[in-house]
Amino acid sequence: MNWGLTEVLKTAFPSTAPVKRPEIALQKIPHGMWLAGFASGDGCFFVRIGKATTQIGFQVALLFELTQHSRDEILMESLTEYMGCGKLAKPDENVMRFKVVNFADITEKIIPFFCKHPIIGVKSLDFSDWCRVAELMRASKADKTIEWLEKIRAIKARMNKKRFI
Repeated sequence: MNWGLTEVLKTAFPSTAPVKRPEIALQKIPHGMWLAGFASGDGCFFVRIGKATTQIGFQVALLFELTQHSRDEILMESLTEYMGCGKLAKPDENVMRFKVVNFADITEKIIPFFCKHPIIGVKSLDFSDWCRVAELMRASKADKTIEWLEKIRAIKARMNKKRFI
């Protein structure tokens, strides 16, 4: 919907004219539960596993991301101030992304924030799994074995779009 009608729909309904979206006056995060609801709809909790020169040959990273249309740039900019962490990225002219990848920020700011202001709905399951991975990542280097990595892979395999497959 954010990208407008597809060519198939435009052809099927040639007399339909797009309606201009209203400007959104909200420029600051009003309160924590508002942000939790926003994250429930437009946020994502990612677990990335990539090759690395570690003892087990892989590295695990966590990422929290919120994505919006660039017309909400001021609101997105307020996220870094409100959360006290994260960075904004603008991969193209229509998209704004708020990302948190720093493990300390995730464990000291993002996780406590969403524990205090819980996410409601199915995304709460992703958050719970993401927190479990964070706990595993806190393990000492000696505990980071292939079995450790397989536990993380098993959790990752049921997150986000894969949850109901």
